[in-house]
Amino acid sequence: MQIRIIICLVLGLTALQLNAQDDAAVEAAKKQEVWEETVSYAGRFQVSAPGYMVEKTDTLETKLGQQVNHTFFYQSPDKKSDNLFYMVSYVDYPEGTMHMDSVDLLGEFFEASAEEAAFSITGDLVYSNPRDWNGYPGQVWRVDYLKGQAIIKTRAFLVENRYYTIQTIMLRDNSLNPSTQKFFDSFYLLDGDASGN
Repeated sequence: MQIRIIICLVLGLTALQLNAQDDAAVEAAKKQEVWEETVSYAGRFQVSAPGYMVEKTDTLETKLGQQVNHTFFYQSPDKKSDNLFYMVSYVDYPEGTMHMDSVDLLGEFFEASAEEAAFSITGDLVYSNPRDWNGYPGQVWRVDYLKGQAIIKTRAFLVENRYYTIQTIMLRDNSLNPSTQKFFDSFYLLDGDASGN
């Protein structure tokens, strides 16, 4: 009987040690993770993510006519990763529809974008604040959804008639992760203006 207890204890401790080693290995892999660069010449940007970003294009009929929305995304296969999704989207608005010289109109545009983002997924807009990006007008916001279990963080900005959004989606327990900022900070525009000129 005592031998069984000792064997059970040894096996239990071994299992705990293996779990701890697995957790340590996952953390070590995260620290050494090599991010892949994605370059979009049509989108005039470069960004880095933990894996290959897939491009998807959707054409939407709007009051302004047909709008082509370009989205690049990476979905993590690991549900324990900092972020489940990394995304960059852009859409070109018809010339003259965005009033870069009107702070009030741009503020309304960004605020409406944040509110629509929350509404479209039945989420709650936690915050939405103006934040320029490299001299371009912009906004940052956070939407909690799935009853507060998931979070979308967004950085949006306007370069002439091109509207960019950079987003990460994570579980609530990972809301303060370093990978979101790393992803946001890795984004930059290629030489030339956003319209490709």
